[in-house]
Amino acid sequence: MNIASVIVDVPAKQTDREFDYSIPDKWINVVKPGMRVIVPFGPRMVQGFVTGLKNETELKKLREIKEILDLEPVLNEELLRLGNWLTDETMCFRITALQAMLPAALKAKYEKVLRIHEGRKELVDERVRAAFRDRKFISWKDVLQEDNAALFQKQVQKGNLEVIYYVKDKLNKKTVRFVEPLLTSEELAQYAGTLAASAKKQYEVLQFFIENPGKIQLRTLLEAVKASNGTIKALAKKNILAERDEEIYRDPYENRVFDKTSPFKLTEEQSAALRPIQKSIKENSHDVFLLYGVTGSGKTEIYLQAIDAVIKKGEEAIMLVPEISLTPQTVKRFKERFGEQVAVMHSGLSIGEKYDEWRKIHRKEVKVVVGARSAIFAPFENLGVIIIDEEHESSYKQEETPRYHARDVAIQRANQHNCPVILGSATPALESFARAKKEIYQLLTLSKRMNNSQLPQVEIVDMREELRAGNRSMFSENLFAKLKDRLQKGEQTVLLLNKRGHSSFVMCRSCGLVINCPNCDISLTYHRFNDSLKCHYCGHEEDIPKTCPECGSDHIRFFGTGTQKVEEELVKILPEARVIRMDVDTTSRKGSHERLLNRFQEGHADILLGTQMIAKGLDFPNITLVGVLSADTMLHLPDFRSSEKTFQLLTQVSGRAGRHKLAGEVVIQTYTPEHYSIELSGMQDFDAFYEREMHIRRQSLYPPYYYVALINISHEDLMKTAATTEKIAKYVSAGLSPEAMVLGPVASPISRIKNRYRYQCLIKYKREPQLKQLLRTLLEHYQQETAQNHLQISIDLNPQIMM
Repeated sequence: MNIASVIVDVPAKQTDREFDYSIPDKWINVVKPGMRVIVPFGPRMVQGFVTGLKNETELKKLREIKEILDLEPVLNEELLRLGNWLTDETMCFRITALQAMLPAALKAKYEKVLRIHEGRKELVDERVRAAFRDRKFISWKDVLQEDNAALFQKQVQKGNLEVIYYVKDKLNKKTVRFVEPLLTSEELAQYAGTLAASAKKQYEVLQFFIENPGKIQLRTLLEAVKASNGTIKALAKKNILAERDEEIYRDPYENRVFDKTSPFKLTEEQSAALRPIQKSIKENSHDVFLLYGVTGSGKTEIYLQAIDAVIKKGEEAIMLVPEISLTPQTVKRFKERFGEQVAVMHSGLSIGEKYDEWRKIHRKEVKVVVGARSAIFAPFENLGVIIIDEEHESSYKQEETPRYHARDVAIQRANQHNCPVILGSATPALESFARAKKEIYQLLTLSKRMNNSQLPQVEIVDMREELRAGNRSMFSENLFAKLKDRLQKGEQTVLLLNKRGHSSFVMCRSCGLVINCPNCDISLTYHRFNDSLKCHYCGHEEDIPKTCPECGSDHIRFFGTGTQKVEEELVKILPEARVIRMDVDTTSRKGSHERLLNRFQEGHADILLGTQMIAKGLDFPNITLVGVLSADTMLHLPDFRSSEKTFQLLTQVSGRAGRHKLAGEVVIQTYTPEHYSIELSGMQDFDAFYEREMHIRRQSLYPPYYYVALINISHEDLMKTAATTEKIAKYVSAGLSPEAMVLGPVASPISRIKNRYRYQCLIKYKREPQLKQLLRTLLEHYQQETAQNHLQISIDLNPQIMM
């Protein structure tokens, strides 16, 4: 087959299809579907994916593939099919879907360079010639730095300079230099005898190889014999030694030792839950299991034993955990059980480390991948099980295109491989639990904690009462007493604050002015460590004003509480307490997350204070108290899931206490203790919460009773944004059945970000077979305008965040 169908890296409506290219004779049997190639497209070179091969085309004249980027296909047949499904489901371009499945290192970088046209050197302006000096090429980036960039453009138009587009791979494989002897030990000894007395170091190197035959890393050798590079080079010149570079993997865990663990003996409940999963694995049947188990009930051990059964069958497993709880602890449990068979993928790794982990999977060197959302695209070809832990987590939904949910992708892939999916959670998403109730998913329940330890005692403290009693501190009397008690007993505490930064906002007490971001409709957040105000949406940063810009008063104060402020307060009231703070500021450096948790685990701190990242996955025997400082922050967000998210977070963080021998206690501080999500999280009663919340969802016509789709429109001009949204709402209403509802247009909850006004409309529907086609037509209609007038339209068919 000498023609390749290629999807090119030009994400636009007109190019969202396959283009035919001829395969040069030398590559006829080399090019395969799933490979990346470089092809000419218009005047430039672009990266593309081969999606198929054929012998015939309707086109008279074909352009040739210029270069092959891979020796083996990077996407297998199943992932190419999945790309088509993803394009359809999330309404994105095919190139976007295919690129979403690959690590960043495999996405091409494009570079534009200029070259003096052969035969026109004399016609080129002298100033331009001077800029080239002795170089053959000059990069477009360098041209833009020159004062006379316009002059270069004129020369291009006249045809004196030609523009060449390069496609550069981001890959850089890590290589290490090795040295090995080319002679036997006897021959080395003979040669050593002929060396002059001055060649002392060469003699020592030869002695080293006589005692340690075989290859060795150059760096290790130089350290061992205290020699220099020159010594090795001299011996290599004489063909006594050979130097060669070998590729090695970057291993983020190379300095860690993992002791092998054996499967634990399961409780009766665990065994009962594992049996149907093992049956499904054995029979290669595609079932979806919802493993609903209270915190600390031993879900992880069930995952480990299910994976074990899959590996014994010679198949592979994907284990997804939320990014936030991809703690070293989770990785450790899998590495201890399965050793070198585990690859780990998460955002804390460098581009190179991610690429190396991906290659281990691609080369079939591992059987298990543990990772965050994007690990669902691991290029396994023989999947035996896919597990999603904490399946209710909203981070499993990607918020930019393609807007996929990892749960949907998992079910689609498992269907292709005829294998089970396990969704695990102590607080399942309402949609998943409703499906389990309808028997679309199989429900497996773990109602007891391991070792029959009790769920922690939860107390809910009304902070309004504390204020009335004159307590202006952020700690209630009750929580403060318990904190002191834990310090005396040498036990540990986790304190959760549901936000980052020092204070929520800065306000003038005289006129009430709140300092807002100039580009977004949102207040700026105070960050103490560099004494500045920051916007968490566009990154704008400014100093704190000394006086109010509106009325000139100097009564500028910080309102709300952030993690830094809580830490200061703790140091004041409990000076003897050792505190570790975990938030975005303290964990932004690579490996800091792990360092802080290790310090806490080793007992170097009494209190772990943090944002949501400490609510999940932690399992430390000495934690006996959990304090939630502000349970209400999520309750008042304009999102129909706010009660559900609050209940989940509070239940999850409560589950960190008393997981081992010591009993646990939880104190939840709130200004709305009567709200059902706070009341029921205090009782850890998911079933009662489910009944109550489902009743409200039924009345309000929200998921799981209805599907929702969110259309977001943004533009720099407010009137343009509102008018376009109005048009879109009318068009969508006209194309849907009377049962569907279109709400809006309305301004988005955050109505301006980065100086762009934002409007939205929400569609609620039950069965609308025409909806996707309608929305595609809508995107196509506005495509011209989005390119020319900076209009942005995004469509989310299953939004997790309504902001």
